[in-house]
Amino acid sequence: MNETTSTVADEVSSYGEILARDGVPAALISMRDIWRTYQMGEEQVHALRGVSFDVQRGEYVAIIGPSGSGKSTLMNIIGCLDTPTRGRYWINGKLVSEMDDDELARIRNKEVGFVFQTFNLLPRATALHNVELPLIYAGVPAAERHERAKRALMSVDLADRMTHKPNELSGGQRQRVAIARALVNHPSILLADEPTGALDTATSREIMNLFERLHAEGNTIIVVTHEPEVAARAHRIISIRDGRIEKDERIK
Repeated sequence: MNETTSTVADEVSSYGEILARDGVPAALISMRDIWRTYQMGEEQVHALRGVSFDVQRGEYVAIIGPSGSGKSTLMNIIGCLDTPTRGRYWINGKLVSEMDDDELARIRNKEVGFVFQTFNLLPRATALHNVELPLIYAGVPAAERHERAKRALMSVDLADRMTHKPNELSGGQRQRVAIARALVNHPSILLADEPTGALDTATSREIMNLFERLHAEGNTIIVVTHEPEVAARAHRIISIRDGRIEKDERIK
């Protein structure tokens, strides 16, 4: 190995992951010994207890666990909606576990596209305007955001529903609008919280087929769910119980 190569060569940490220069994990997501503790009166409740894992670019991961397992807390930390009590979290090479609220808000808008169980759409706005919202917050000029929102809706097969409001759409169509909104900023991660929880079986299948297609197109997807059928569509399943990772297995 020549001198130039050795200067920029990756290292291997004590966790076994590849490190980029300056000891920053090269994975898209890296969590190291993540704890989240809440003070409930005089009692401390440990929602997460020393969670560590990586997610590489282009992975399709399901995080599954029963109610109270800590999976929602973990999702909030992954999405930069909350910060750990202890431990380190990097996303795209940035140490977000030490950021303040303003920095976290910028990271959320740039790096994470959220898909929620209840869609979280503005009821009086069209599908197109709902998808434009993240671009408005990002300061994208009107003409550009209009075109990007149209392309995002076309990518989820809603070209003919752009001017419809949520109450004029089916549940599956509303979730597709939410997915288009999550994708419009070209985030590093698509983070979905129980994305089929409000849908019937057939529509749930359609949405999971869409996730598979988006993954095949190169998107990194993390789905948080309590449903084994939804988790089974991912390529890797991280099982959470009592705030700890019980199992981490690749299934495809």
